Amino acid sequence: MTDHPGNARHGSSQAPTMVWTGRATNRFQWLLAAAGAGCLALGIELAVDSAWTNGIAPLLMSVIGCLAAGLLILFGTLAFVHVAVKVDGDALEVRCGHIGLPRRRILLTHVVGADFAPQVTPRQWGGWGYRWRPEQGTAVVVRRGEALVLRLGDGRTFTVTVDDAEAAVRFIRDRLHLPAPTRKSAGPSST
Repeated sequence: MTDHPGNARHGSSQAPTMVWTGRATNRFQWLLAAAGAGCLALGIELAVDSAWTNGIAPLLMSVIGCLAAGLLILFGTLAFVHVAVKVDGDALEVRCGHIGLPRRRILLTHVVGADFAPQVTPRQWGGWGYRWRPEQGTAVVVRRGEALVLRLGDGRTFTVTVDDAEAAVRFIRDRLHLPAPTRKSAGPSST
């Protein structure tokens, strides 16, 4: 019996594919999720324990408002508590939250460049979450800090905050056979 190394397929001359994975987490989002759960609980409390003596319309509006706000806050924040990034030989895949939605998959054949951004903040993108700005492109921002910035063939960019983004940039550049960025000097020195 022959032992086949790693993930190589039987009869394949290809070496096993390498995969880079990374994550980023924002623990502050749990506080917002707790606020959403509080709104949801208040809506349920109003529906169950109210006397209904002041009329049905105001109470119904309060209950529906609390439930809707609670669900929006709860699911909106839980979707962006963390992000998982996976880069394999074919594509970059970004999954948000515990159920992996929203999800974005970018084929590496559509990528023309990969850059490291040492400091990305939610303020630059207008908040946390899945963001789009006409002058900047698209981003998944779950926390402040380092990020991976992809330049796509259609002129757009995609940014994702992820731990060890510099390693992701090196991995993608190796896959695409892109040269490493040249270091710019601080300018002419005066002596």
